[in-house]
Amino acid sequence: MNNRFLPVTMEEVQERGWDTPDFVYVCGDAYVDHPSFGHAIISRILENAGYRVAMLCLPEWNNINEFRKFGRPRLGFLVTAGVIDSMVNHYTVAKKRRHEDAYAPGGKAGMRPDHATIVYCNKIRQAYKDVPILIGGVEASLRRFSHYDYWEDKVRRSILVDSGATLLMFGMGEKSIIECANWLADGMNPAELPKIRGICYMNKAADPSCIQLPSHEAVCADKRTYAEAFLKQYEEQDAIRGKRMCQQQDTDRYLIQNEPALPLSREALDAVYALPYTRRWHPMYDEAGGVPALQEVEFSIASTRGCFGSCSFCSITFHQGRIIQSRSPESIVEEAKLLTTLPGFKGYIHDVGGPTANFRAPSCQKQLKYGTCKNRQCLYPSPCKNLDVSHKELLDILRQIREIPKIKKVFIRSGLRYDYIMADKDSTFLKELCEHHVSGQLKVAPEHVCPYVLDRMGKPGRDVYDAFCARYKDINQRLGKKQYLVPYLMSSHPGSDLHAAIDLACYLRDIGFYPEQVQDFYPTPGTLSTCMFYTGLDPRTMKQVFVARSPEDKVMQRVLLQYRLPKNQPLVRKALRLAGREDLIGYGKNCLVPPGEGNARQRFEERRSQRGENSRDGKFTAERRSKSRTAEKKTAEKPASKPFKRSPKWAKPKSKKK
Repeated sequence: MNNRFLPVTMEEVQERGWDTPDFVYVCGDAYVDHPSFGHAIISRILENAGYRVAMLCLPEWNNINEFRKFGRPRLGFLVTAGVIDSMVNHYTVAKKRRHEDAYAPGGKAGMRPDHATIVYCNKIRQAYKDVPILIGGVEASLRRFSHYDYWEDKVRRSILVDSGATLLMFGMGEKSIIECANWLADGMNPAELPKIRGICYMNKAADPSCIQLPSHEAVCADKRTYAEAFLKQYEEQDAIRGKRMCQQQDTDRYLIQNEPALPLSREALDAVYALPYTRRWHPMYDEAGGVPALQEVEFSIASTRGCFGSCSFCSITFHQGRIIQSRSPESIVEEAKLLTTLPGFKGYIHDVGGPTANFRAPSCQKQLKYGTCKNRQCLYPSPCKNLDVSHKELLDILRQIREIPKIKKVFIRSGLRYDYIMADKDSTFLKELCEHHVSGQLKVAPEHVCPYVLDRMGKPGRDVYDAFCARYKDINQRLGKKQYLVPYLMSSHPGSDLHAAIDLACYLRDIGFYPEQVQDFYPTPGTLSTCMFYTGLDPRTMKQVFVARSPEDKVMQRVLLQYRLPKNQPLVRKALRLAGREDLIGYGKNCLVPPGEGNARQRFEERRSQRGENSRDGKFTAERRSKSRTAEKKTAEKPASKPFKRSPKWAKPKSKKK
């Protein structure tokens, strides 16, 4: 491949004949020029549009000279924390520091700061006081309004305020970045800002043409007001019908969010993935062993964007939107052929998918004209009557990829909505999925089984999952395959109390599944579930929601789903007693854990009791003791038998020789 990386040093800038770059791209991830990484896509789009971009990835944020490495760029700095929020990257849900970072060279942790977008911008401001700064990526996109920060347990202002950036680009920024770059190149006319979709900017006065949101001060002071503000933000994240919004951040500064960017056409999305990516990490990371995150996606194909599944705990609605954008079959097949030519390809395409692999088109014909429904989900509580259900195009794509020389197997490892599969009257997709695209295990996400928890999650009922399990098992039996379902499960989601966690544990006991991993609910900005976690209210109904807040409550729910592990059992017993479910402690077939207390004699008696045998008290014990004494008396009356003596070897008669 003749593709080459964008400059990472001033020497490389000068080798290209540039006096200075138009943009310096600051990123909290290592430089990986692969279309699974947002910085690769945005930088290549700018390059394709004729802009000069230099890459400053994982800078030493404490050293201001790092941000002067390329001098002052002609147009400005672009800043992103990376593929995921820097706080999620750094901390577990228990707020413990992670020891590895898959997006850093050699997986080394600690190479980017907490709240990376803000730190990078503040350093740039120290280096160049008035240089334009554009921020984007997941961290900026999901923190664009006043938002609850789980790690600090408080409501923070918009990241645009704390970073001091010029503009914020939210969502998938292919269109926004070119419009913003052109705006900078044309002189930054403030009058043009309201016309650029997919951006936020600060204004000195409220814009009366916008939907007015409760101020930062108001959402900090009252949780109900916070929930009301979040619902308005959530409802307007539709590119077709969404309205501009305004939120006061302090005395004389107002955040303005324009309408979301329109979905990309198939031709435009195909063009994004046809750009000249090297599909490698930069060679400067070779000595460290490369960048681990690339290994997960190196031989995978991103085929779609967006998701109309609208799970409450997922940020895709707030970031990518609910309208599906998909690449053409020709584009996907062409990329599959390209993968077969790359070094290290061993015949396996690891994934063909996206947020939800089996969504290939908008959920109904009305969406591209009228947008998604404001107060109606496409799949929950049941599939909408207008839902278009078809797997035909996806089947055609998979069949074409299977026929490509050098490809031994193509898998689907992205999320699959099993309720969408069940809504399809044609079972061909599930049959071919089991026959060709599953590697022994298929991972799906029922998340829970308790109705009132599933309601908060926006997930289908247990009956749908059970029906899918039965169909999956039946198809595999007919194919003569031993393949299993691995359900993703979540503990401590808003609405889930100890009783719900116990119900889920009993369900796992009944189906004989013992999860190796359980996801504890992680409150991240931009999701309905995080709003519920912070406010204790479901913003859709304003009804109270139970929230497990203390570390012990969260741990008890998690260990209940892994009740078989000996190290978890003391806490499982505590949880069961707190919930009044001592009936699940013991040795019976329906019990989750043994008693675990007392001496050996007590545990022996408890085992007997669980088997239905009587304890030491009662009539049976007296009769047993009476019989025991009679047996002892008879034994005593018997004469003692003579001890057996073995004859010595010399006493044995010698055999006569013939």
